[in-house]
Amino acid sequence: MQARDVMVSPVITVGENETVREVAGLLIENRISAVPVVDDAGKLVGIVTEADLMRRPEAGTERPSSWWVSLLLGDRALAADYVKSRAVKVKDVMTRNVKTASPETPLYEIADLFEESHIKRVPILDEGGDLVGIVSRANIIQAVASARPKLETTLPDSQIREKLLDELKRQPWSRLHKLNVTVTNGTVDLWGFVQSETERQAITIAAEAIPGVTAVSDHLTRDPELTSPRG
Repeated sequence: MQARDVMVSPVITVGENETVREVAGLLIENRISAVPVVDDAGKLVGIVTEADLMRRPEAGTERPSSWWVSLLLGDRALAADYVKSRAVKVKDVMTRNVKTASPETPLYEIADLFEESHIKRVPILDEGGDLVGIVSRANIIQAVASARPKLETTLPDSQIREKLLDELKRQPWSRLHKLNVTVTNGTVDLWGFVQSETERQAITIAAEAIPGVTAVSDHLTRDPELTSPRG
């Protein structure tokens, strides 16, 4: 799937000169946790999230001033904190370095972006740089929830075994030379050695995902080479 398949469009936006109070009301009214900021030409210039509004004197959450806070953060960070908490205009509290994606960006790349950049949403820009949508973590979860199971023909035992072995060959964590698989009437028997319980679980899941598998019998044991004392 691509960003275009799950993105929310059109996007609610605000201007740089709107007030923090107006943005807070907009987030509550629309039950959203962030809003992109656009300039007079409609181009993306930033984003305001709930996190940007957490430290505010209106809510009594402004960071307290003390010598140890100054020592910990430094004067520059304290000045930036002051701007963030006291600013009236959106342009002074918004995050300017915004991670974006295109409508054709695969969802796995957006998921990577969420994890690597520790963010929760990505504005979607077309080739001309216009804001055409936004993808949040919730949109990816919605894609998981609405996914339909693939209609696959049940495979005979020999093909089940072949398909499982092929799948394990593609996985860097799999040590196929220490595994064996037998299949009888849809029941997969797993034999051999594994390095960890996580590897055991991964092999079982790979077997369960194959059409025609009715049960998985785990006869795997921990690799004795990893548990025996070194001579």
